[in-house]
Amino acid sequence: MRIEPARLRDVVGRMYTAAGLPPADAALVAHSLVQADLWGHSSHGVMRAPWYLDRVRAGMMQAVTQAEWLVDAGAIAVLHGHDGVGQVIAQQAMRHAIRAAKAHGVGIVSVRESNHHGALGYFTRMAAAEGCIGMLVANGSPAMAPWGGRVKVVGNNPWSICAPAGRHAPMMLDIANTSVARGKIFLARQKGQPIPDSWALDETGARTTDPVAALADVIQPMAEHKGYAISAMMDVLAGALSGSGMLTEVNGPYQASKRSRSGHFVMALNIAAFGPLAVFEARIEAMIAELKATPLAPGFEQILYPGEFEAVNEARHAAEGLDLPEQTVLDLRKAAADWGVTAEELA
Repeated sequence: MRIEPARLRDVVGRMYTAAGLPPADAALVAHSLVQADLWGHSSHGVMRAPWYLDRVRAGMMQAVTQAEWLVDAGAIAVLHGHDGVGQVIAQQAMRHAIRAAKAHGVGIVSVRESNHHGALGYFTRMAAAEGCIGMLVANGSPAMAPWGGRVKVVGNNPWSICAPAGRHAPMMLDIANTSVARGKIFLARQKGQPIPDSWALDETGARTTDPVAALADVIQPMAEHKGYAISAMMDVLAGALSGSGMLTEVNGPYQASKRSRSGHFVMALNIAAFGPLAVFEARIEAMIAELKATPLAPGFEQILYPGEFEAVNEARHAAEGLDLPEQTVLDLRKAAADWGVTAEELA
């Protein structure tokens, strides 16, 4: 079904308010989830709303976030999330990193004991809007095996980098280190669709096209051993440095009965501290022009720069509305009913 983004934000926000989140925090979570759908990343969109609500109900994610600054030393800070709402903590950390970058050229916040916070690009774009380059790393629950193993131990540990791009939408990377984000396998399950056999292994170690088997067992790393090594190093930044969980100590947003123990690494670089922002943006525009002028390979109609896919989708979905999978709508209806929220928008 198609629904206007603003109406979807409203109904999801009312669910989180009913769950005890302060109105501003509920609106932030709803906005971040709907934004992921607008970008075409429904794996990180409102499909996840019931998962977070279940975590609040179970007491594994605190409805009222009470993050605590353990260290605030100029360019460096440490923020203890105390199991608060991931989006609220990530926003607080990025805002602090941007302020520090404006004062010192760089701002870094290490976040301890947070929760999953949806699409990381939502927060790195905050830095780009302030004339900074933003970076965010998070660690997640086990998804892949160490290269050469067959039991999942390493998270997909996503990371995002975003930079302003002058007259263009920001240049943005937002990826997990598995061959595919686990949320995309959840989305395939929602739609009742098979997955490519290159995505995951079943319990026997064989390739599978069954999303249920894939979620139960091992997702393949991107670029074979390279994806495994990158993911391990991201756990160094997000987990080991922050004092959060690492590897098998981290639990996913769909594991409602377990503390997340996720950590984040948040960084902002003030571009003006390196040279004029206008010069940087002109260079990014030239970079994009050269990328897009590359001769096309067979089967391709155009070249997109990183972040352009999201910008194109956002414009289209803002005009046409969002097309939600039937199972996602059913899950949202059930969650709304559970929290006593009317949801005519999803009728």
